[in-house]
Amino acid sequence: MESRNFQLDTEWNMIHYPEKPSGFGILVIGDERNFVSAENSFWTQNEGKSALLKQFKEEGYTIFYSNLYGKNWGNDKAVHLARRLYEHIIRTEIINEKIHVIAEGMGALIALRLMNEMGPSQIRTCVLINPIVSLPHHLELEKEHKFFYKKLLRELSDSYDAEMKLVEAKIKQVSTDLIENDPIPLKVIQILSDRRAYKQANLLKSLTVNWREKELPFSICYIMPEKRQGIGGQIVNFLKKNERFL
Repeated sequence: MESRNFQLDTEWNMIHYPEKPSGFGILVIGDERNFVSAENSFWTQNEGKSALLKQFKEEGYTIFYSNLYGKNWGNDKAVHLARRLYEHIIRTEIINEKIHVIAEGMGALIALRLMNEMGPSQIRTCVLINPIVSLPHHLELEKEHKFFYKKLLRELSDSYDAEMKLVEAKIKQVSTDLIENDPIPLKVIQILSDRRAYKQANLLKSLTVNWREKELPFSICYIMPEKRQGIGGQIVNFLKKNERFL
């Protein structure tokens, strides 16, 4: 069996099995385009993601992920389901309890919260691709694009169960601080594909000054779009470097 789809709560989830398991698992948390249905997922349908999936499986990783209520923007419900998925997989599959987390875009909001809540006893490493690490800052960036800003406000209103006029105040309460005790190795990959990506990169630099001052184990890698095929190799090297101790 290469993969299977199953439900937790109302949400579809998917797990992919490698031919030769290494015993390590990867929880993938997708961006706002992410979806999982009864039969497939964004990661099986998208060419780039499918190639990454293939590469991870060839390296022996068991990969799993959830629909997480769609455009959740890091809300409590999605974080809780991500933890439930982890517990379900650890209970039903033969993998090491310390998993890797790979999150993209909006998914970074959940990943950072999982790092805080679960800690290094359950999360081995975390990789963030083009991450949104601060909702207030992301909302501020989107103000330049009126259509996208209004769309984002509607999505935030739904996901945080708040009136549109109260959304900004509500999301300021969302914390993205990294844990300081026994920190989890973190790698950030930023693809500089357009003006928006460069702005996100500058924002990331300013937000991570605090992380650097605390000497947390993290690195940022900037990649041009034509070099994005090398991302898989970079991720695998980072994961394996942190698998020396079970």
